[in-house]
Amino acid sequence: MEIIINDSLTISELQQAFSSEFPFLKIEFFDAPYKAEKALPKSKMYAHDRKIGSIRKSHAEGRLSVTSQEKVSDIEFELWKKFGLSAQIFRKSGNVWIETSLTDSWSLEQQNREGLELSKSHKTPFQETEENDPTDRDKWE
Repeated sequence: MEIIINDSLTISELQQAFSSEFPFLKIEFFDAPYKAEKALPKSKMYAHDRKIGSIRKSHAEGRLSVTSQEKVSDIEFELWKKFGLSAQIFRKSGNVWIETSLTDSWSLEQQNREGLELSKSHKTPFQETEENDPTDRDKWE
């Protein structure tokens, strides 16, 4: 998978591209410097509607190539080094998302598979959102 990183891309658009390939993983961006294998405070997490251009100092455009065999730490480091983005990858565990900072050496495939196994419903988070969409008037009682 390749994601084109540019200043007009929103965090949400980047997250959707990532999660379409790895449905039990999500990527979040922070207003704090990247540190390998360190959790970042939730209070520093950017809102999903922000443009990538507004959250980074390095405005280089380019492609982020992501394969299922890459380690979480490699993706996070590449985002920091190449694009100036401080990111953390999270894994679905039941009904919550947990940071993968303790398992950064795992591949994305391994993280995603673990997320599937730890999720009760075995549905993708996207499927759950679609089924529980409060704006869908056809599902109102």
